[in-house]
Parts: sequence; structure tokens; C-alpha cells
Amino acid sequence: QAQLVESGGGLVQAGGSLRLSCAASGRIFRVNAMAWYRQPPGKQRELVARITSGGTTNYADSVKGRFTISRDNADNTVYLQMNSLKPEDTAAYYCNGVVVPTYSANEYVYWGQGTQVTVSS
Repeated sequence: QAQLVESGGGLVQAGGSLRLSCAASGRIFRVNAMAWYRQPPGKQRELVARITSGGTTNYADSVKGRFTISRDNADNTVYLQMNSLKPEDTAAYYCNGVVVPTYSANEYVYWGQGTQVTVSS
């Protein structure tokens, strides 16, 4: 079993910044791709940014140039630096990780519990 725990959400004014963190722990051999998703009120969950274990990144068009995803492989932690925040970035943000556990050669996808980001205008 593995767990992903997010932190860093909160309330910020438009134009401000926040940094989200997500730490994976448990019976982990390796964490492959990690990603951030978000779910605005009344809408479907959408991919925000993704990073492979080798550091390759991709972003949703709506956040390119404003958000940066990074990771620390030694700590199995992924970060999302969010700058120039807009009211439309308001959402519950979820961390996602593709985990190879110590007891299996298979990959399993784990989700964090979510952290709320609210951007006021």
C-alpha cells in the first residue's frame, strides 16, 4: 500500500502564488509518473501537469507559463508552483502517482485526498 498526501492549498488573491506539495509514502519501490489534476466546482477532473521520473513535463494549455511541476525522486515528492493565479484556477487539486510497490512488479495508480485552492478576484 502507498499513500499520497497533499499540502499547500489555501485562499489567495488573483495574481498571487501558491505552492502545492504531494508526498508519496508506504511500501514503495519506485514512483514513475506523477501528476496534478484539478476539479473545479461542478466540472470534471482535468489534468493540470504531469512529470515523468526522468523529469519530462507536460502542461494543460490553460496553465502553461504560469505553473511549474517538479519532483524530488529521493523523497517521492512532487510540487506544483502556481504563479499569476486567476479566479478560474479555483478548484480542488489532486495529486496522482504511478507506483511500483515493493511487493509487486505491477504499477498501481494512487490519488491523494485533494487540497482546495481558492483564488479571489
